[in-house]
Amino acid sequence: MAPTPTVVRSAAGPEAPEGPTPIDLGARVRELRTERGWSLDETAARTGMSRSSLFKIEKAQMSPTFDALMRLAKGFEIEISQLLVARGERGGAGRRSIARAGQSPGYESENYVQTPLATDLVHKSFLPFELVVRARSLDDFEDWDRHDTEDFMYVLSGTMILYTEHYEPLVLDRGDSVYYDSRMGHACVSQGEEDAVVLWISSG
Repeated sequence: MAPTPTVVRSAAGPEAPEGPTPIDLGARVRELRTERGWSLDETAARTGMSRSSLFKIEKAQMSPTFDALMRLAKGFEIEISQLLVARGERGGAGRRSIARAGQSPGYESENYVQTPLATDLVHKSFLPFELVVRARSLDDFEDWDRHDTEDFMYVLSGTMILYTEHYEPLVLDRGDSVYYDSRMGHACVSQGEEDAVVLWISSG
Protein backbone atom coordinates (compact mmCIF):
# COMPACT_ATOMS: atom_id res chain seq x y z
CA MET A 1 0.00 0.00 0.00
CA ALA A 2 1.33 3.45 -0.90
CA PRO A 3 2.16 5.71 2.07
CA THR A 4 -0.33 8.43 3.00
CA PRO A 5 1.11 11.87 2.15
CA THR A 6 1.87 14.21 5.04
CA VAL A 7 -0.67 16.97 4.54
CA VAL A 8 -1.84 20.15 6.17
CA ARG A 9 -5.35 19.50 7.41
CA SER A 10 -8.06 22.04 8.17
CA ALA A 11 -9.47 21.87 11.68
CA ALA A 12 -12.82 23.24 10.50
CA GLY A 13 -15.92 21.14 11.14
CA PRO A 14 -18.37 19.97 8.48
CA GLU A 15 -20.50 23.13 8.77
CA ALA A 16 -17.56 25.56 8.74
CA PRO A 17 -16.73 27.56 5.59
CA GLU A 18 -14.19 25.98 3.31
CA GLY A 19 -10.64 26.65 4.45
CA PRO A 20 -7.29 26.64 2.69
CA THR A 21 -6.57 23.69 0.42
CA PRO A 22 -4.48 21.04 2.22
CA ILE A 23 -0.88 20.81 1.05
CA ASP A 24 1.09 17.62 0.54
CA LEU A 25 4.25 18.57 2.43
CA GLY A 26 6.41 16.02 0.63
CA ALA A 27 5.28 17.36 -2.74
CA ARG A 28 5.87 20.92 -1.52
CA VAL A 29 9.46 20.15 -0.51
CA ARG A 30 10.08 18.40 -3.82
CA GLU A 31 8.58 21.38 -5.68
CA LEU A 32 10.85 23.86 -3.86
CA ARG A 33 13.87 21.65 -4.52
CA THR A 34 13.18 21.18 -8.22
CA GLU A 35 12.40 24.90 -8.70
CA ARG A 36 15.96 25.58 -7.56
CA GLY A 37 17.46 22.74 -9.55
CA TRP A 38 18.86 21.14 -6.40
CA SER A 39 19.63 17.46 -6.02
CA LEU A 40 18.81 15.70 -2.77
CA ASP A 41 22.50 15.91 -1.85
CA GLU A 42 22.63 19.67 -2.40
CA THR A 43 19.38 20.16 -0.48
CA ALA A 44 20.82 18.11 2.37
CA ALA A 45 23.92 20.32 2.44
CA ARG A 46 21.84 23.53 2.42
CA THR A 47 19.36 22.41 5.08
CA GLY A 48 21.70 20.46 7.34
CA MET A 49 19.46 17.41 7.03
CA SER A 50 20.43 13.96 5.88
CA ARG A 51 19.70 12.83 2.33
CA SER A 52 17.72 9.87 3.65
CA SER A 53 15.51 12.13 5.80
CA LEU A 54 14.74 14.38 2.85
CA PHE A 55 13.93 11.35 0.70
CA LYS A 56 11.55 10.01 3.37
CA ILE A 57 9.83 13.40 3.74
CA GLU A 58 9.28 13.67 -0.01
CA LYS A 59 7.93 10.10 -0.12
CA ALA A 60 5.64 10.72 2.91
CA GLN A 61 7.51 8.10 4.91
CA MET A 62 8.42 10.52 7.72
CA SER A 63 6.73 13.47 9.41
CA PRO A 64 9.33 16.19 10.07
CA THR A 65 9.66 17.76 13.51
CA PHE A 66 9.44 21.51 14.01
CA ASP A 67 13.23 21.65 14.04
CA ALA A 68 13.26 19.91 10.64
CA LEU A 69 10.70 22.40 9.32
CA MET A 70 12.93 25.23 10.55
CA ARG A 71 15.91 23.68 8.75
CA LEU A 72 13.93 23.28 5.55
CA ALA A 73 12.67 26.86 5.67
CA LYS A 74 16.14 28.22 6.37
CA GLY A 75 17.69 26.13 3.60
CA PHE A 76 15.08 27.25 1.05
CA GLU A 77 15.27 30.82 2.42
CA ILE A 78 11.55 31.04 3.10
CA GLU A 79 9.33 31.17 6.19
CA ILE A 80 7.82 28.04 7.71
CA SER A 81 4.35 29.27 6.77
CA GLN A 82 5.44 29.22 3.12
CA LEU A 83 6.16 25.51 3.48
CA LEU A 84 2.67 24.85 4.79
CA VAL A 85 0.38 27.20 2.85
CA ALA A 86 0.37 29.28 -0.31
CA ARG A 87 2.78 32.19 -0.48
CA GLY A 88 1.71 35.54 0.93
CA GLU A 89 2.89 39.00 0.08
CA ARG A 90 4.37 41.70 2.25
CA GLY A 91 2.27 44.84 1.92
CA GLY A 92 2.95 48.41 2.96
CA ALA A 93 2.78 49.94 6.41
CA GLY A 94 -0.31 49.19 8.47
CA ARG A 95 -0.81 45.61 7.31
CA ARG A 96 -2.87 43.16 9.35
CA SER A 97 -3.96 39.53 9.20
CA ILE A 98 -7.13 37.93 10.55
CA ALA A 99 -7.43 34.20 11.28
CA ARG A 100 -10.97 32.94 11.92
CA ALA A 101 -11.53 29.96 14.19
CA GLY A 102 -11.21 26.69 12.32
CA GLN A 103 -10.03 28.29 9.08
CA SER A 104 -6.25 27.97 9.40
CA PRO A 105 -4.64 24.70 8.23
CA GLY A 106 -2.64 22.70 10.74
CA TYR A 107 0.44 20.56 10.24
CA GLU A 108 0.01 17.21 12.01
CA SER A 109 2.87 15.24 13.51
CA GLU A 110 2.77 12.39 16.01
CA ASN A 111 3.07 14.65 19.06
CA TYR A 112 1.62 17.99 17.95
CA VAL A 113 -0.78 19.75 15.63
CA GLN A 114 0.93 23.02 14.69
CA THR A 115 -1.31 25.63 13.09
CA PRO A 116 0.58 28.69 11.80
CA LEU A 117 -1.37 31.96 12.05
CA ALA A 118 -1.16 35.11 9.90
CA THR A 119 0.03 32.93 7.05
CA ASP A 120 -0.91 35.51 4.41
CA LEU A 121 1.91 37.76 5.65
CA VAL A 122 5.59 37.10 5.00
CA HIS A 123 8.69 38.60 6.61
CA LYS A 124 6.98 38.69 10.01
CA SER A 125 8.95 39.76 13.09
CA PHE A 126 7.69 36.68 14.91
CA LEU A 127 5.80 33.47 14.06
CA PRO A 128 2.47 32.82 15.85
CA PHE A 129 1.04 29.31 16.08
CA GLU A 130 -1.79 27.45 17.74
CA LEU A 131 -0.30 24.26 19.16
CA VAL A 132 -2.36 21.21 20.12
CA VAL A 133 -0.25 18.93 22.31
CA ARG A 134 -0.96 15.26 21.57
CA ALA A 135 1.97 13.71 23.45
CA ARG A 136 1.29 12.21 26.86
CA SER A 137 4.78 11.16 27.91
CA LEU A 138 8.38 12.22 27.42
CA ASP A 139 8.87 8.70 26.06
CA ASP A 140 6.80 9.73 23.03
CA PHE A 141 9.82 11.73 21.79
CA GLU A 142 12.91 10.23 20.23
CA ASP A 143 14.97 13.26 21.27
CA TRP A 144 14.62 16.79 22.60
CA ASP A 145 13.23 19.47 20.30
CA ARG A 146 15.77 22.24 19.66
CA HIS A 147 15.69 25.28 17.38
CA ASP A 148 17.53 28.57 17.29
CA THR A 149 14.68 30.79 18.53
CA GLU A 150 13.17 32.20 21.70
CA ASP A 151 9.62 31.04 22.32
CA PHE A 152 6.60 32.14 24.34
CA MET A 153 3.70 29.83 25.23
CA TYR A 154 0.31 30.72 26.72
CA VAL A 155 -2.05 27.86 27.64
CA LEU A 156 -5.52 28.40 26.17
CA SER A 157 -7.08 25.18 27.50
CA GLY A 158 -6.08 21.96 29.23
CA THR A 159 -2.90 21.31 31.20
CA MET A 160 0.59 21.07 29.71
CA ILE A 161 3.93 19.97 31.11
CA LEU A 162 7.04 21.61 29.67
CA TYR A 163 10.13 19.42 29.99
CA THR A 164 13.53 21.05 29.48
CA GLU A 165 17.16 20.00 29.77
CA HIS A 166 18.09 22.45 32.50
CA TYR A 167 14.95 22.84 34.64
CA GLU A 168 12.48 20.70 36.54
CA PRO A 169 9.27 19.83 34.63
CA LEU A 170 6.89 22.81 34.60
CA VAL A 171 3.13 22.26 34.87
CA LEU A 172 1.12 24.95 33.08
CA ASP A 173 -2.66 25.30 33.40
CA ARG A 174 -5.09 27.48 31.48
CA GLY A 175 -3.92 31.10 31.63
CA ASP A 176 -0.32 30.20 32.55
CA SER A 177 2.57 31.18 30.29
CA VAL A 178 6.30 30.62 29.85
CA TYR A 179 9.11 32.26 27.86
CA TYR A 180 12.19 30.15 27.15
CA ASP A 181 15.29 29.76 25.00
CA SER A 182 14.48 27.02 22.48
CA ARG A 183 18.13 26.20 21.89
CA MET A 184 17.70 24.32 25.18
CA GLY A 185 16.27 20.86 24.59
CA HIS A 186 12.55 20.82 25.35
CA ALA A 187 9.33 18.87 24.87
CA CYS A 188 5.65 19.55 25.61
CA VAL A 189 3.26 16.93 27.00
CA SER A 190 -0.45 17.14 27.82
CA GLN A 191 -1.60 16.06 31.25
CA GLY A 192 -4.98 14.35 31.50
CA GLU A 193 -7.41 13.19 28.83
CA GLU A 194 -7.75 16.58 27.14
CA ASP A 195 -5.16 17.75 24.62
CA ALA A 196 -3.68 21.04 25.81
CA VAL A 197 -4.13 23.92 23.35
CA VAL A 198 -1.44 26.60 23.43
CA LEU A 199 -0.75 29.95 21.80
CA TRP A 200 2.87 29.60 20.75
CA ILE A 201 4.91 32.57 19.54
CA SER A 202 8.37 31.94 18.12
CA SER A 203 10.99 34.57 17.32
CA GLY A 204 11.45 32.77 14.01
